[in-house]
Amino acid sequence: MNTPSLQLDQLFSVRDKVVVVTGGSRGIGEMIAAGFLANGAKVYISSRKADVCDATAARLAETYGGVCVSIPADLSKLDGVQHLADAIAAREERVHVLVNNAGASWGATIDEFPEVGWDKVMDTNVKGVFFLTKALLPQLEAAGTADDPARVINIGSVDGIRTPAFDNFSYGPSKAAVHALTRQMASALVKRNVLVNAIAPGPYPTWMLSTGIGTGGDVDGTDWGAVGRGVPRGRVGTPEDIAGLAIFLSSRAGAFIVGEVIASDGGIVVAR
Repeated sequence: MNTPSLQLDQLFSVRDKVVVVTGGSRGIGEMIAAGFLANGAKVYISSRKADVCDATAARLAETYGGVCVSIPADLSKLDGVQHLADAIAAREERVHVLVNNAGASWGATIDEFPEVGWDKVMDTNVKGVFFLTKALLPQLEAAGTADDPARVINIGSVDGIRTPAFDNFSYGPSKAAVHALTRQMASALVKRNVLVNAIAPGPYPTWMLSTGIGTGGDVDGTDWGAVGRGVPRGRVGTPEDIAGLAIFLSSRAGAFIVGEVIASDGGIVVAR
């Protein structure tokens, strides 16, 4: 038996890994992308709006001194999924980490909830996760080994575990589906050296949450301290919280974790 590598720089290293983060132009996706870049990974980010995605990639590359590449795509549609997969395949033979973070929500009362609000959320949050993972399997399998498997991290939500606080009737069910899909994909892919897990975030200072609490996408103008006072830990999440967990799941330290849904919510699920 080989002597175990228990030093922190080996247990948690993601240096030189190729990482794809969908929904990476803002919010939790940007936080995760920044964490990987800061620790020596090469990162591809994707989002629907090309100008925003390009600007975020340039800013992250300048800030962290690494390689961050923008590949805009609409992952609610299969041609967008294929566009992203083809663009990655043209650039990389191997993908070590895929973070399926792209997501959508839709707010309306049960009496007024439209079909378009159902389909948009389900297509982005569930269908896109499955078909992008499927499309990138050749690169994931090429990267994965028995000692260092490739990783897929699906971003779910505490709203897929508990009843959501908002009238967003397709969002919670879509995230519950992501959690179930994570377990099934994990079972199918574990022997192919691809490990699949999910993170279920609670409140983080994001554009999406700001729209839900009524500040209309004004992230900087939202009183996140007030939001955090409703969380058992007394605060909202930080980039260190979400990026640290994603890095852990992608490192040697996380190489024996399969099919788990890990809440990063400051205690909301267990305390309520």
